[in-house]
Amino acid sequence: MLSPATVFFTSFMLAFSGAMMPGPLLTATISESAKRGALTGPLLILGHALLELLMLAALLIGLAPLLKLEAVFVIIALTGSAILAWMATGMFRALPHLTIDWDAHRDRSGPLISTGILMSVSNPYWTIWWATIGLGYLMSCKSLGIPGIAAFFLGHISGDFVWYTLISVLVAKGRRILTTRVYRGLIGFCALFLACFAGLFAYAGIQRIMQ
Repeated sequence: MLSPATVFFTSFMLAFSGAMMPGPLLTATISESAKRGALTGPLLILGHALLELLMLAALLIGLAPLLKLEAVFVIIALTGSAILAWMATGMFRALPHLTIDWDAHRDRSGPLISTGILMSVSNPYWTIWWATIGLGYLMSCKSLGIPGIAAFFLGHISGDFVWYTLISVLVAKGRRILTTRVYRGLIGFCALFLACFAGLFAYAGIQRIMQ
């Protein structure tokens, strides 16, 4: 049975899985943490969170009528399933070659919150995620009302905060804890989680078609 606690946990794991993959925001976190310290990650994600809150509001306001259509649910569920499966496959294939580039440095200046917003917008996969997977999950928890939506958003942002705070602390305090082997193990676990989630999305979509 779907509950706010279940929504929070699954949303947390889904966000954590995506946050761990290399991208502009991870590169900025590593680069800036070496110069600005352990608070870099949380401040970057604060900017990221503000942008995602706007996206969430836009989905709820602009797409609300569409969320009631069965056909839309089926399309989004099956599309989200396909994208999750694609992401999981890519993660599994990348495992033997995954490394964290601790020496990635770029000259970035200005407030870290603004940098977090810019790094999110610069990643095309961020928009794709919200237009498919994020919207699909939002539709699933809308039946719980405001508590369900809040649990979805808080779980999602918490996953980002945990990962990027960890990266900032590791860069600022030491680089020996998060080894390549540990990193690959975490990615493998998250890839398995995404594969399971893809199956659940596909099942939900096919079940609606059969009904």
